[in-house]
Order: sequence, then structure tokens, then C-alpha cells
Amino acid sequence: MRARDTWVLIATIIGSSLAFIDGTVVALALPAIQREFRASAGDVAWIVELYTLVLGSLMLLGGALADRYGRKRAFVWGIALFMLGSIGCAFSWSIPSMLIARVAQGVGGMLFAPASLAILGDHFSGDARGRAIGTWSAFSALTSTLGPAIGGVFIDTLGWRSVFWINIPLGVLVIALALRHIRESRDEDAPRQLDWLGAMLATSGLGGVTYALIRASSAGWHTFAVDGSMVGGVALLVLFVTHEHRAKAPLVPPDIFESRTFRTINIATLFLYGALGALFYELPFAMIQAHGYSALQTALGMLPMLISLVLLARVGTLLAKRFGVRRVLTVGPAIVTCGFALLALLEPQRGYALAFFPGILVVGLGMGITVAPLTTSVVSAADPRHVGIASGINNAVSRIAGLLAIAALTVLLASLYNASLNRSLDALHATPSMRATAASQSDRLGGAHFAQPALQRASITAFESGFRGVAAGCAILAALAALSDAFGIEEAKLH
Repeated sequence: MRARDTWVLIATIIGSSLAFIDGTVVALALPAIQREFRASAGDVAWIVELYTLVLGSLMLLGGALADRYGRKRAFVWGIALFMLGSIGCAFSWSIPSMLIARVAQGVGGMLFAPASLAILGDHFSGDARGRAIGTWSAFSALTSTLGPAIGGVFIDTLGWRSVFWINIPLGVLVIALALRHIRESRDEDAPRQLDWLGAMLATSGLGGVTYALIRASSAGWHTFAVDGSMVGGVALLVLFVTHEHRAKAPLVPPDIFESRTFRTINIATLFLYGALGALFYELPFAMIQAHGYSALQTALGMLPMLISLVLLARVGTLLAKRFGVRRVLTVGPAIVTCGFALLALLEPQRGYALAFFPGILVVGLGMGITVAPLTTSVVSAADPRHVGIASGINNAVSRIAGLLAIAALTVLLASLYNASLNRSLDALHATPSMRATAASQSDRLGGAHFAQPALQRASITAFESGFRGVAAGCAILAALAALSDAFGIEEAKLH
């Protein structure tokens, strides 16, 4: 491999990793951010949700922009905008100021994330392309594994703002390498007309549904804001589907869903990655706020799952070749279901090794044998004309899944938290003053801090109840993924 090829690989690996690891590293920082800004659980959720909303709903548009106007240009400008958003997050003085910066990060991510793989596809050819993409995948997985641990060190030693500052030197390095070593490329056959209306309908619709769910976690259902946002969001998503059937150059070509296997795998992706996204979001709160682990300890506690994802990727592919895609994509999510069930039976007094580790490991084992066959099969199931868009759709679905699952399961967590806290207050024969104190911080969930020891213990117990409910919800989602694959995939073996 020539030196220039190596530098191109390094630039795309580091660049794409900035988007991949953002979710897990920022999730580790959320308890500290909530504590500093004294924010509600709903406010903190938007730090992850707004970034994911922009990134997931606009990723297909970002790929189209890169194909039309230049992949190098989209990659460089995307990294620059992501860096600008990171600086804004590091300097943020409130939740609203951080959310504005997170939008900038999301827009940057939707430009450089799809462009990175397209750059490799253009720069390399033949067998070298396969080796380059394999190397990119392996090192991207490695950085995604090590990123949370490194982020945990920064959070514990330098504070939560440092996880945003670290993006700056990495971004500068990536831009310097891109400007020097990556050649410009574009798709000369790309449609001249971009589906801006489709992108806006999808983003607004998903945003309305997400807002309704997060708002319901604190305000309850049947308020004007919640009901209006939900109805409006669903209506916009219906308009999006209608528009895509009529658009000349749709973001999501409707005929791509003619394949039963393609439809099924994307439905399973929605369930499975929704469960995984909710776990990555809620687990740091459970370990840091409820059980006193540091950010680094929490990151290390998640390593068994992340390492399993890396080490078992090849095993999953071999199993799919030997036993068929349908069996592997049924058994894998079924194993994940068992892992979430173990977390739903959480007994924190047993410590990490007996309380968290078994469930985290089993989830990792199931996901490890699932991810590679799922990714390969969803592309293979699509028409050869739509291979690129098929991969992009599945990537977007996986991110949107986390967006919706986090919002929905936060409602469940808040409901179980409040119910458990009220039971504890009744058992304590709480005075009106104590009940008022509890109510004043109920929207912070696990981030609530009370001076009365009994009230603080009740709050922790309530959050544990809520987390077990979230884990049970994740188990149901994973089980639905297994059932979808079992009955919807047309049997095939990987070649």
C-alpha cells in the first residue's frame, strides 16, 4: 500500500470515528452535565436526541450532497462544522446553548459520515478496495471500543467539557490529511435535483414525535403540547411517505422496499438498534447516578459488550454462511433478548460482576454475531442499482431507532420512577413538606439529590425500578427483532 493510500485510510477512519463514538462518549458525560446545569431528564435527553435526529434523518441527503458537489468537499466541510459544534458544546453555559451546538455537530456528521466510505470506494479499486474497507471497518470498530474508555478518563480527570475539546485536534488532523491526500470525486450521474422537501418532512415529522414522547415523560399525556406534537409529527411522516412516491429524485426510492427480506431486516434493525441505543443511553445514568461508579468505571464496565461486537463479527459471517442468514438473525437477537432480561432482573447490591456484567456480556455476544450478517444481508437483498442507498437507509434506520426508543423508554422510566417513589413516600409516612421536596426534583429522575437520606434512598430505588423497566422494554424490542427475522427473511446463505 502506498503512503498516500495509508493517509487516506487514516483520515477516513478518524473522521468517521468522530461520529460513531460521539453517542457513547457523550452519554457518559450526561450525568455530569445534568448535575452542573441542574437540568431535567427531558432536557438532558435532547443533548443526545437532537444530534441523532439531525444525523439520522439527514444522512441520506448528506450522501446525495457529497455525490453531487464532491465527496472531499463534503468530508472537509462536515468535519469543520462538527469541530465548530464541538467548540460550542465545550463553551456552552446552558442546555439551550448546548443544543444549538449539537445541531451543528449533527449537520457536520451528516456530511462527513456518508462521504468517508464513498471516498474509499473512489480512491481504491479491485481487491484493494475490499481490503481498504475491511481495514476501515476493523479500525472504526476498534476506535468505537476504546473511545468510551478514553472519554471516561477525560471526564473523570478534566471534566465533561473535555470530551468535546478532544474533537478539535483530531478534526484538524483529519482536515490536513484530507486536503493533502484525498482527491476530489463526485458521481457524474447523480440526480441534479435534491429532495430537500423529503428531508425536511422526515426531520420535522421525527422531531414532532420525539418531542411529544420526551415532553410526555414530565408533563404526561393529553396536554396540548404533547398531543399536538404527536399528531403533527405523524401527519408529517405520512406526508413524507406520500411525497417519496411522487418525487422525481426521492431520498428513499419506494421500489427498494419491494424486497421482502430488505423490508424485514430494516424492521428488525429498528427494533434491535432501538434497544441497543436505549441501553447505551440509560446505562451510564444507572451506573453513575444510582450506584456511584465513575465515568471511567462505567466505560470499562461496558467494554465486554463492545469487545464482543468486534471479536465476533467474523464469527457471525461464518455462521451465516454455514447455517443461513435467517437462523443467525433469529438466534442473535434472541440472545440479545436474554441479555436484556438479565439486566431487567438487576440486583445492584450484588455489585458489578453479578448485577451488570452478565447482561452486558450476553447482549454483546448476541449483537456480535448479528451485526455483520445483518449489514451484509440488507445490501444483498436490495436491487444492485440501489446498493449504496440500501446501505444508507439501513444506517439511517439504526440511528432513528435509537432516537425513538430513547424517547419512548424515557416515558416508561419516568412513569415507573414516579410510581416507585410514591410507594416509598407512602411507606415512610412522608409529610407534605417531604412530598413537596420530592416533587420539586421528580423530573430529574436519577439526577435528583435530596438532603434527607431516606428520600435519597427512595429516589435511587425508584430509578433502579425504572431502569429495570427500560431493560424489560429493550428485551421486548429485541424479541420482536428475532420474530421479524424468523418469519420475514427469505432463507439464504452468505457467499
